[in-house]
Amino acid sequence: MASGVKVTDEVIAVFNDMKVRKAQPSEDEKKKRKKAILFCLSADLKNIVLDEGKEILLGDLVNISDPFGHFVGMLPPKDCRYALYDATFETKETKKEDLVFIFWAPEDAPLKSKMIYASSKDAIKRKFQGIKHEWQVNGLEDLKDQKTLAEKLGGSSVITLEGRPV
Repeated sequence: MASGVKVTDEVIAVFNDMKVRKAQPSEDEKKKRKKAILFCLSADLKNIVLDEGKEILLGDLVNISDPFGHFVGMLPPKDCRYALYDATFETKETKKEDLVFIFWAPEDAPLKSKMIYASSKDAIKRKFQGIKHEWQVNGLEDLKDQKTLAEKLGGSSVITLEGRPV
């Protein structure tokens, strides 16, 4: 069921910026690149917008030892969100970076919130062309360690995630 919620141009621009990597980015461009970002519904429930202040930039990583753990800490415990996480991982063959679309719908979120986020998910997914990995998460226990994310990215072939052994 579609909710009629629209995705703002700002959300689409952020996705396109995360999806496309410049061949020779400057140091400043690298620092401003987004590692993770949250999206939420606007107050009037008509648009999917950026969740203000809920992002991790690559430049922030010098102060963050566990980017995935920091990302998990940004998720609201009692409300839904959409998120993009730029996972850096290594398989036995190669190093990779893939975007993961995450639908966060915790058990403690109000039923109305879960329903409108669930019915609006297709609207945002249609705008995010080329996403290989989608993950619906219903509680912190699903995120407790990075092994779950590694499984979503490639299962047993993933040997490191965010520079740490899995």
